[in-house]
Amino acid sequence: IVFGDWSSDVCSSDLVTIILVLVILFVSSLVRSTLGFGDALIAMPLVVMLVGIKAATPLIAIIAIIIASYIAITNKEHLNLKSTYKLIIFTILGIPIGLFWLKEVDETIVKITLAVIIILFALFRLYRPHLVTIKTEKFSFLFGIISGILGGAYNTNGPPIIIYGTLRRWEPKNFRVILQGVLLPTNIFIAAGHGISGLWTINVILLLLYSLPVVIFAIILGTKLHNVLPKDKYDKIIYYALILIGAMLIINSLK
Repeated sequence: IVFGDWSSDVCSSDLVTIILVLVILFVSSLVRSTLGFGDALIAMPLVVMLVGIKAATPLIAIIAIIIASYIAITNKEHLNLKSTYKLIIFTILGIPIGLFWLKEVDETIVKITLAVIIILFALFRLYRPHLVTIKTEKFSFLFGIISGILGGAYNTNGPPIIIYGTLRRWEPKNFRVILQGVLLPTNIFIAAGHGISGLWTINVILLLLYSLPVVIFAIILGTKLHNVLPKDKYDKIIYYALILIGAMLIINSLK
């Protein structure tokens, strides 16, 4: 299978690269389906190392929409957009800033920034510092804007929303579904922004088509795992893995 150049900054285009990308997308989609987040945190640094950030970003954004749609539709009775619509609006407003960052900033800086975000978020979730409770929505603009910027640039719009939900004390049993209610509409705007920016190349579309069966299988399996796995132990494994991945991305970027 010959794809030619993935993008102006990509390292490989052979069959091995495609298989590795599919394996990564399977694992990341499985994690997202099980926990409700984590797909971009896992997939972005690894796929970036294989096909470059300008191919990885639009690909993973579209897959995130597919996963969020499934979770939201199958759990629609737990969605509560009335409590999150401000967060969605501010996130959308931050997306153009992130798209500008993705298109204009040197890729080494982008990779290192992504790695730092991943490591800090994993540490936050592992050690769960004692945080104040936010009782109103007046800070939704701050978390929303940051989420939009990170989403437009790296598809990592999830961490600020998760931190916001933690501070707002969203009910644990509905956290996974409420999260999709915020991420789904914002991911649609992020993916549209990628298309407008010219990032939906033929190679991205081909990779998406190859990955669909793998992603669908991961969604089905992850939904089943969500109901049976001890979540706390599973979480810790994921967060330690994220720290390792972030460190790998920094080393790879500095070579």
